[in-house]
Amino acid sequence: MNAPHKSTPDIYGTSLAGASVLVIDDEPGMRHFLTKTLETRVKRVDAVGSPAQATKALDEAQYDLVIIDNLMPGGTGLDWMTEQKRKGLFADAILITAYADLETAIAALRAGVSDFVLKPFRANQILSAVARTLDRKYLQRDNTLLRRELSSGNGHGKLLGNSEPMEDVRAILSRLAPLPTPVLFTGASGTGKEMAARHLHDLSDRADAPFVPVNCATIQPDRFAEELFGVVEAEDRLKPGLLLLADGGTLLLDEIAQMPETVQAALLRVLEDKKVRPVGAEREIRLNVRFLFATNDDIEAAVEAGRFRADLYHRIHVVKIHMPPLKDRMEDIVELAAHFMEQFSASLAMPSLDLDEETLLKLRRYSWPGNVRELRNLIERSVILGALPEEFSGGGSVTGAQAIENLDLVVQRHILRMLDLCGGNRAEAARRLGVSRKTIDRKMAAWSE
Repeated sequence: MNAPHKSTPDIYGTSLAGASVLVIDDEPGMRHFLTKTLETRVKRVDAVGSPAQATKALDEAQYDLVIIDNLMPGGTGLDWMTEQKRKGLFADAILITAYADLETAIAALRAGVSDFVLKPFRANQILSAVARTLDRKYLQRDNTLLRRELSSGNGHGKLLGNSEPMEDVRAILSRLAPLPTPVLFTGASGTGKEMAARHLHDLSDRADAPFVPVNCATIQPDRFAEELFGVVEAEDRLKPGLLLLADGGTLLLDEIAQMPETVQAALLRVLEDKKVRPVGAEREIRLNVRFLFATNDDIEAAVEAGRFRADLYHRIHVVKIHMPPLKDRMEDIVELAAHFMEQFSASLAMPSLDLDEETLLKLRRYSWPGNVRELRNLIERSVILGALPEEFSGGGSVTGAQAIENLDLVVQRHILRMLDLCGGNRAEAARRLGVSRKTIDRKMAAWSE
């Protein structure tokens, strides 16, 4: 019976589908068997007949998993692994052996072997070992990323808002999603640059792979290279950096203008060569990462001042997306406030607060210098305290969907906000709104009754 296509779910799970595997065995029959067993289930499988050929393969490509026979002409698989670990063997490994004595087991653990398969074996045994090893590998990666995300306090969030500026942002993100092009997000703090980057990732064919945001301003300068590129620690163990954790997915370098100058040159090489060399390693690793960048600084001024490399700036500045401040998308405030109220009421297990028509009007007329983050923090704080601040509290009778969607209330919030922007000048507000002055006067008279 034919093995299922790699995209077809089977008992071995989904971890195999995106994996690249290197088979190392001097017996042609075994290489053929392993290749035929794996090729319909993994993304890529290469097979070589000697440790020397395997070393060359590792120099040219990156593999998630190595399957290696222990006894081969010219040395054992474990000897080869020990040597490669010193140079930089970053794949997990499965050892094929006919001898599973205690000495071999101890040597295998020291060499970094993840699993054993005893000869003779059947196809289902090697597939089970591959699935176990890859599941562990990806679980460790996901746990590392989850711990990092929890410690940062950043949630996933959504790119909310239906205003014209946000529709323009969504349109360009949809256009860029299938492309490998680097994107630079600019805008003031709190405008949602990370949310837009995550939205782009979710639209792309990398959506099932990691999205790794990195705030360059929070990493100690002397730790930056190790955090980003990884480091070979004691006993030649690799601590993968954020670039390796993002492999196959998307890496967002936020506050890119804060990156130390010593690291900027190394990042430029990574962008140009698509390879990374962990600190202390001899071997470079090929990367498959979509790079996104973000800053709320004037990065052009940083280039002019010599704080940011001009060649790196031109490398990351292929497409720039400027995130609009909340004051330029005021029609989104009501939707954002309602969303945050529902979100924090659920996550904090606390009662939500009524957003009546007076509160929504006050929220709409405030200028929000802290942008979406300020609004989000206000709602979270209000849910915790059980009341909105006095300057936003209301005594209206209309709440819920009616307060949010009622057309007359929507019009009122829009006109009064425009009057605020025009300093109370009704003629100028009417001109900007495209209505007559009499319409403004009539509306204002009705609302004052």
